[in-house]
Amino acid sequence: MRVVDPERFLADLHELRSFGAAGVGKGVVRPAYSEADIAARQWLAERMRDTGLRVEVDPMGNVFGLAEGPSLLLGSHSDSQPEGGWLDGALGVIAALEVARASRAAGGPPVSVVSFQDEEGRFGVTTGSTVWSGLLPIEKADGLKDHVGVTLADARAAMAGMVTGEVDPGQFTGFIEMHIEQGPTLDTTGEQIGVVTDIVGIRDMKITFEGQQNHAGTTPMHLRRDAFQAVSAFNSLLEERLRNVVTPQTVWTIGHVSLHPNASSIVPGRAVFSMQWRDADADRLVRMEAIIRETAQDVAAQRGMQLSYGPMLGLEPVHMDAHLQDALGRAARVHAPETWRKMPSGALHDATNVSRLMPVAMLFVPSIGGVSHTFEEDTDEADLVVGLKVLAEAVRSLA
Repeated sequence: MRVVDPERFLADLHELRSFGAAGVGKGVVRPAYSEADIAARQWLAERMRDTGLRVEVDPMGNVFGLAEGPSLLLGSHSDSQPEGGWLDGALGVIAALEVARASRAAGGPPVSVVSFQDEEGRFGVTTGSTVWSGLLPIEKADGLKDHVGVTLADARAAMAGMVTGEVDPGQFTGFIEMHIEQGPTLDTTGEQIGVVTDIVGIRDMKITFEGQQNHAGTTPMHLRRDAFQAVSAFNSLLEERLRNVVTPQTVWTIGHVSLHPNASSIVPGRAVFSMQWRDADADRLVRMEAIIRETAQDVAAQRGMQLSYGPMLGLEPVHMDAHLQDALGRAARVHAPETWRKMPSGALHDATNVSRLMPVAMLFVPSIGGVSHTFEEDTDEADLVVGLKVLAEAVRSLA
């Protein structure tokens, strides 16, 4: 394969950042189906055509640049968090585009490119690849709502003019996703490359404590059925009960806390919050769920609360394909001989869904300070280029 062009690669990466550029540093605001996101996808489609790829856009807005015949699929996503950085997802898409260019110019193996839609979860968890992989029918997905009540059906209507139809996954021999680590391991150790061994599983559900709304000045503390105090007690008790079940890699998070009526002079009568947990072991995820539910029930009983749960969302842990892992490892030994490692991914990625359809693998480059999902997200450009070279070398060897 002809050597990839680092300057062209970095120029494209910076140009993609211009769609939704915001905040300090290299911040990006490009949520799924926003004007900036759609403009970025139109720009990507043109870049794919310039590369000689056939552009197809499925009903969800996943953008594919297809090589002729069976091909290896590379890519990631190009939507961002509401306040995100320039590399999360975008790196994998632009690296895929550059490798496809270089391979095509050299008469190398056919490489296709994808930018999945709504990986960042405006409407769920990796929504675009979830629908494409068959885990969620689009008719059901259309009823999903974002946090302000917009339905996915209404949001994706903005991309209707780009849609060409369904894209058959049977034409792809495998999928490799290059991504920033979004954690501190590589940056802390001074290493440049992570070859991913597996992606953690995730569980996410809403929990509601319903107590008694009351006057904040006249209700004695011992008589209160304060829903927020129930959340606080649940959080403290949960940490204690999980201690002997989890590992240092296990994580759990309470978020999206909503109090009603959320006023300074009213004891909150209802608290709704998200409960999310992640681990690479499926059995541990199940054990954690049992502890979470038991803990919530105990708190509700002790504090006179009514308890209810929303639907359980999530994905199973996924092990990376051994053959693709080996190709990435061999390439890392060439371009980062003393500065690479095998490692798990604590973040969720589109590769999890794609693994239902074909062999998958992932490649990490460092995140400075372990920071992501923020305007300050960044990676040294020399490390980005090393990652690009490892990806290209792996693709060449797989041919």
